[in-house]
Amino acid sequence: MEKSIDPIPIDLAESDGERVQDSHPVKASTKKSSKKISNLTNLTKPGSHFKRQRRLTSEVWVNYEFLDEPDENGNLLCKCKKCGTTYNADSKNGTGNLKRHIQNCKRRNYLDVGQMIIDSSASGSLQNRLPSINADIFRELVASAIVRHDLPFQFAEYDGIRKCFSYLHPDVKVVSRNTLKADILKMYRREKSNLREYMTAISSRISLTSDCWSSITTDGYISLTAHFIDDHWTLQKRILNFRFLPPPHSGVHMSDEVCSMLKEWGIQKKIMSITLDNASSNDVFADVIKSELDLICGGNYFHVRCCAHILNLVVQDGLKEIDDAVIKVRESVKYCKGSQARRQRFLTSVAHVELDNARGLRQDVPTRWNSTYLMLESVLYYKKAFIHFQKSDANYIHCPTTDEWVRIEKIFRFLKVFYDVTKVFSGTLYHTANMYFPNVLKVRLLLKEEMGSTDKFMNKMANKMYEKFSKYWANFSTIMAVAVVLDPRFKFQFVEWAYKRVYGEFEYESELSKFKDKFNALYDAYYHEFAIVPSTSHSHTSNNKSGQHGVVDVDPVCDEFMTVNFLYCSILLFYFNFSNLQLQ
Repeated sequence: MEKSIDPIPIDLAESDGERVQDSHPVKASTKKSSKKISNLTNLTKPGSHFKRQRRLTSEVWVNYEFLDEPDENGNLLCKCKKCGTTYNADSKNGTGNLKRHIQNCKRRNYLDVGQMIIDSSASGSLQNRLPSINADIFRELVASAIVRHDLPFQFAEYDGIRKCFSYLHPDVKVVSRNTLKADILKMYRREKSNLREYMTAISSRISLTSDCWSSITTDGYISLTAHFIDDHWTLQKRILNFRFLPPPHSGVHMSDEVCSMLKEWGIQKKIMSITLDNASSNDVFADVIKSELDLICGGNYFHVRCCAHILNLVVQDGLKEIDDAVIKVRESVKYCKGSQARRQRFLTSVAHVELDNARGLRQDVPTRWNSTYLMLESVLYYKKAFIHFQKSDANYIHCPTTDEWVRIEKIFRFLKVFYDVTKVFSGTLYHTANMYFPNVLKVRLLLKEEMGSTDKFMNKMANKMYEKFSKYWANFSTIMAVAVVLDPRFKFQFVEWAYKRVYGEFEYESELSKFKDKFNALYDAYYHEFAIVPSTSHSHTSNNKSGQHGVVDVDPVCDEFMTVNFLYCSILLFYFNFSNLQLQ
């Protein structure tokens, strides 16, 4: 016998033999007969029919729960267990929208046990209910991770990694290390082809940097990096090659290797310059490869020496004879770091003078001159702590005297100029060509000033450094001076002012005239390579004198209206930066 709800009159549907539903679930005599009952709010009108709810067989209901209250139309509602979004749960609407929500739900971005149900098979294994994954995308991601994080190919065969992948999705097919190696090589060939097409399509010329290394096993390697400005005027850098370089490591052999690399990339006719260190073989290399390339201005600006490397050589020459005060500083750092007890006593002195102990002391190494600068910087910060440490530790005998502290500060200020210039030259996220001229000028004027110093040590060190400086930078690089002219902060007036400071009132005009000729020749070369013939409707006559090919001679000083005020401020600012060099 079926139970009816009293006192509401209802009609039984005899044709389909279905039972009447209650407003709450009805407990049957057996567990198999228990079912979820829909809401009856809208069915309490006379003449309404009650139907038994069918068994919920769809897998989608695991992720939803039913609401007690219906919507305004009396439809049954359900909500997502993760994000709480509500949907119409009537059977006539189907479950398609519910399945689509599971795939796009923002709160279901990970796989947990709640998203898995026990399979009805005899094995009783956990069956994943999420959509299947794309095997190709998965392999691509694993290969990219190995390249990005420098992992071994055997990473994909680790038992723990395989278990993790299987837990996330049972359909994951983890490949072997050989398959992974093939995937990475395939990815490399694809990316190389894309980069080659991109490099050949850019309109600007390309500057190169190259260097050689020897591994622990004495194997030689050579690298080649391209630097260029893309069509959106953004600085770009791409490592083109890093390959084994068999002996001999001569200039001729290196030129053959680099030339084959450039032809492989198809950019042998788009090269502007190459920056190398000061090894003697690089001079031969640059001279030999010129004939293989299509260079601008006959290759006069092709070989550029590494500025940071030259600065390193200059400072290394000056630091060959270290002052006694610097030796005391080095021994002081060694003493404080010699044992845990000494380190603790020094930290006590640091706390006594109320200094920050987090900065720490730095020990210099013979092969890196900037480590000497950093050592002096750290010791000067803890100057008061060293003086107090001398009073508390009778065995500490290397503390500098008052006069030696003054000398240390002077050496530190001297090296700071080279350290700051080296950091500017070593930048990778900004252009550095326009930084060369003002910074080299700063170093040159600093050395000139210290060569006239009454301090014998500083005078001797400056003379040695200027000798090495003159070997490489006796004459300013023309192409770097051009970069300063194109910099709106300096322009041509700064070059003229700098030449006057370096060459004097009588010689600077001849040197400046030579620079103008080279500047105009470079402009003519670029004009003929990139010039676009204007239409007759937009053509205009000019009263300026033309050169051999109808090219208007460039006078960078003529743009005074746009630049004179800004240039005055820039030069004045640069002047104050050199105030410690007595440029008045």
